[in-house]
Amino acid sequence: MEELTEDQIEELRQGLAALRRDLQAILATAREGARPVDLDLPIGRLSRIDALQQQQMARASLAALELRLRQVSVAVAVCEAGDYGYCRKCDEPIGYQRLKARPETPFCLACQAGAEARR
Repeated sequence: MEELTEDQIEELRQGLAALRRDLQAILATAREGARPVDLDLPIGRLSRIDALQQQQMARASLAALELRLRQVSVAVAVCEAGDYGYCRKCDEPIGYQRLKARPETPFCLACQAGAEARR
């Protein structure tokens, strides 16, 4: 795998910054949907069950968004440190296309596949 060029790193860095801003905005909205359900509201039993299910789904989505935001923040820090684009496991370059698709990924495709196979 080839190392990233300076232009590619800059493009990915800008993409990471934009992704972090987008995730922060989405999280602000998602937190509204994850608020606790008011059990004292005068609604029917099925409506209450539906509201509780919606809340659980919103919380799961919120957790996934928060995890991705943390991963993006780590990638931004790694980029600022000058180590962006290298696998954290094998230290080989991560392909540009992989980083373009998932700029916060810390692993090359081979290491990621190996980790998923062990699960």
